[in-house]
Amino acid sequence: MKKFLFYLIQFTWGLPQNLAGLIGYLALYKKSRHEKYANAFITLVDTDKPFGGISLGVFIFVNGKKEVEWLHDTRIHEYGHTIQSLVLGPLYFVVIGFPSILWCNLPPVCRYRKKNNVSYYTLYCEGWANLWGSRFGGQKFITKELLERGRFGKPLKQD
Repeated sequence: MKKFLFYLIQFTWGLPQNLAGLIGYLALYKKSRHEKYANAFITLVDTDKPFGGISLGVFIFVNGKKEVEWLHDTRIHEYGHTIQSLVLGPLYFVVIGFPSILWCNLPPVCRYRKKNNVSYYTLYCEGWANLWGSRFGGQKFITKELLERGRFGKPLKQD
């Protein structure tokens, strides 16, 4: 019943991001590897481009060429965005998506983070994704960056 409600809410309240994710999933279906993580569908995109990951509702896309530990933690982090989608519904793009895309890709922001040694997870939506991903995904983070700076730039407490 819980799983049914999860998908019902995602595909009604969170329809915009899930529709975009479904289109991406179908477009990459034959070209990519896929796996299930908690209630999400992960597509491992093999690319040499500087791409990490993106969550569009229950559809998560990650760079399949990254290291095993990085992939482990990215699954958890992106699943946190999936839970944010569940809660925020149509507000997801405004509250999470656009700030996250800008924080990750805007050159002046990237330079600022690098110059000042600011963790990517300092931004509210990224630290929040880590907290919810580990809580609702059922796994713990393992990489040094996530453990030391995964909670809004501070050490991540995992129970």
